[in-house]
Amino acid sequence: MDFSFLWQGLLSISWQQLVMYGIGGLLIWLAIEKGLEPALLMPMGFGAILVNLPLSGVVDQFSAGVGETRGIIQWLFETGIEASEAMPLLLFIGIGAMIDFGPLLANPKLFLCGAAAQAGIFLTIIIAALLGFDLKDAASIGIIGAADGPTALMVSQSLRSSYVGAIAVAAYSYMALVPIIQPAAIKLVTTRRDRAMKMDYRPQSVTRSMRILFPIVVTVVAGLVAPASVALVGFLMFGNLIRECGVLSSLANTARNDLANLITLLLGITISFSMRSEQFVRWETLLIMGLGLVAFVLDSVVGVLFVKALNLVTPGSRINPMVGAAGISAFPMSSRVIEKLGQEADPQNHLLMHAIAANVSGQIASVVAGGVVLQYFANIG
Repeated sequence: MDFSFLWQGLLSISWQQLVMYGIGGLLIWLAIEKGLEPALLMPMGFGAILVNLPLSGVVDQFSAGVGETRGIIQWLFETGIEASEAMPLLLFIGIGAMIDFGPLLANPKLFLCGAAAQAGIFLTIIIAALLGFDLKDAASIGIIGAADGPTALMVSQSLRSSYVGAIAVAAYSYMALVPIIQPAAIKLVTTRRDRAMKMDYRPQSVTRSMRILFPIVVTVVAGLVAPASVALVGFLMFGNLIRECGVLSSLANTARNDLANLITLLLGITISFSMRSEQFVRWETLLIMGLGLVAFVLDSVVGVLFVKALNLVTPGSRINPMVGAAGISAFPMSSRVIEKLGQEADPQNHLLMHAIAANVSGQIASVVAGGVVLQYFANIG
């Protein structure tokens, strides 16, 4: 009896696949040992190992005498991401159900922070294009700066980027590393005196009507300004409307817990289909990881500098410059970073509610920015 099949798989492993086993193991280690976005990085890491096994049964295969067999991860990718971006969009419902826009509605001025902190997206698109990336690939790479994994995944997939896997890994990895990246970026452009600046928090009443109208108005305005953003913004705001309407409390709880957790788990392992060694192990992946870091740093730095400029023209109501950095979409990690840095500079300095307001404005701004990128770059040949 021929038992050669037992070692044929082992002998057919390429060095690129070995690299992917190492990357998969690293993601699992970061998830378990460091607690960095475990719901995403752990399934992504395990999936990276699964799809890179020789003749893996989780991707489509053709064998003599059997014909074609469908792989579950490839099917999930083609159905849940490639065909309609269903998984990222469904996740937005859960994210919307988690977000309280009350602090932002109480201080609408902080909307500006969310807009300013998206500058890293467009600056990185320019840098990527100058480095020789195709415009659609450059746009997909730049959207890593949205600090929003589902947005980055949807935009790169919609633009048919050649680097979906690398972009997804960069986006979700840097989201997990916000507590490490942001303090260093913020300290580059602030002094201890800046970080110690106190802000009074005077909570104003936000009526139920305002909370209900807000997601509807934002969807309509975003849809008129950037129609391509309707799916992104609409599903986010639909989730928020479920939360705020007051008559769907059990559904809101399901959306922000069960739905969000289930989709996150499936999304993580499904993304791994784009992490096959032949697509992932190339020098462009390292360059994309570097550009993703640049995008995150630029978002934070531009947000801080914008608030400093704003304070010069509106000296009557000064904002702690660090709050500008919270305008990225990484909610609520960025808010916690700002609070921690403020207390390091002055133990009596509490910036959390202001940072949360900027942070949720960044959640809106990032999906609108994603829609703008889609609107502009989708028709470029």
